Amino acid sequence: MPLKSEPQPSHLIGLIGSGIGPSLSPALHEREADELGLRYQYRRLDLLELDVTPERISELLEAARLTGYTGLNLTHPVKQLVIAHLDMISEEAAVVGAVNTVLFKGGKAFGYNTDASGFARSAMTGLAGTPMDQVVVLGAGGAGAAVAHALLAVGAGTVRVLDLDPDRSARLADALGAHFGRDRISGGSAGELKEALRDADGLAHATPTGMREHPGSAVPAALLRPDLWVAEIVYRPLETELLTAARAAGCRVLDGGRMAVFQAVDSFRLFTGIEPDAERMLRHFDELAGRPAVKGTPSHADD
Repeated sequence: MPLKSEPQPSHLIGLIGSGIGPSLSPALHEREADELGLRYQYRRLDLLELDVTPERISELLEAARLTGYTGLNLTHPVKQLVIAHLDMISEEAAVVGAVNTVLFKGGKAFGYNTDASGFARSAMTGLAGTPMDQVVVLGAGGAGAAVAHALLAVGAGTVRVLDLDPDRSARLADALGAHFGRDRISGGSAGELKEALRDADGLAHATPTGMREHPGSAVPAALLRPDLWVAEIVYRPLETELLTAARAAGCRVLDGGRMAVFQAVDSFRLFTGIEPDAERMLRHFDELAGRPAVKGTPSHADD
């Protein structure tokens, strides 16, 4: 059960990660706060700019707490490292094994995973009606763990998680299997992607490949086919090389925008104790990302 914070007159929020300059989270949060009449400042705490190693996340947590931060969002590469330095984490975060939202309250730090809930809502709205009997998740890091958890939570039949490190995907499958059923999830090597996609209904891509800092595609275009849906977690840029290839192959696609917005919705609620307007935040995201929304249609999915 998420810890609810009481509404406060002002909030100082931070984002900790590496290379986070292009993140839209600060503007997305601050725009919604303005709409709600809240005093709300969202700061980037970039490890590269601060010249701080990820292993010093505990120092950043303590500094933020002492400075009076309401909470923090966390991204690569500290979502898993931070867990050891928190007083409590939610059940969902414990199952996923990653935290992307920290709330400071009563001198303690509480961890949550809104990536999982964000992708679940993204899939339910952006992939409604698509088959999910067999789904492949590429990437077993913090993002891949959240995506696999979300897919199982929304009713995917079986999920196969593949990673360059097969031991990592096996550990993830074991953790999620204990929660959802071991017959519903398995792990493997990224080298098994061709075979795994042969009978799959969908592919969720959850690696950094495709970001501006990591261009390219982790999925050969030859493996894509019209009856396969493809979901992306990368949203900078929205149109990754993978999505371009998937569209060309006739796949139904879901870009990373909806997940970015819905995880922000859930984080905002934790930080403020106030329910934000998700549809308004979707419109704000479209404006910030430079993509006009089409009234009456899902902003981040193609039929």
